[in-house]
Amino acid sequence: MGTNGSTMLEPLRQGLPPLDPAAVSNAASCALPARYEAVREARQFTRRTLDQWDIGDRFDDVCLVVSELVTNALRHGLPTSNGHGPEHIPPVRLHLMRWTERLVCAVRDPSHDSPVARDTDDFSAESGRGLFLVDSFADGWGWHPLAGTLNGKVVWALFRLQSAE
Repeated sequence: MGTNGSTMLEPLRQGLPPLDPAAVSNAASCALPARYEAVREARQFTRRTLDQWDIGDRFDDVCLVVSELVTNALRHGLPTSNGHGPEHIPPVRLHLMRWTERLVCAVRDPSHDSPVARDTDDFSAESGRGLFLVDSFADGWGWHPLAGTLNGKVVWALFRLQSAE
């Protein structure tokens, strides 16, 4: 087991863009509570992390995408009944991973339903717009169900970074 958080990345390996998890230069993650303030917490965590990694210039795009992914996870990924799983496992988790010229944000939630851009005539409907925004601001995105003992799925978005000249 690598000491650089690679065990944490294990469930993120499948279905991610072809990036070598061993080559991650930075990784950070935070657990998010199942309430809407979590979106603000996710943004603050993202800002602190990107500043630390010295890629604050991508903050606006990344933050917008993180907000959408977390909102979607809270809105669609949580069971509506109160039959939640073990208390000590937060239902939603945000992972930020950085390679030299790539940043991946991945949001894990307990639902197996695929995130689909919904066709809707109701223009006030938020649901379909979120993934459209993700698609517009990220350089790529996708999702996959988690394997093994972990329930749910991961939705990820990829950003290309300028290499530090």
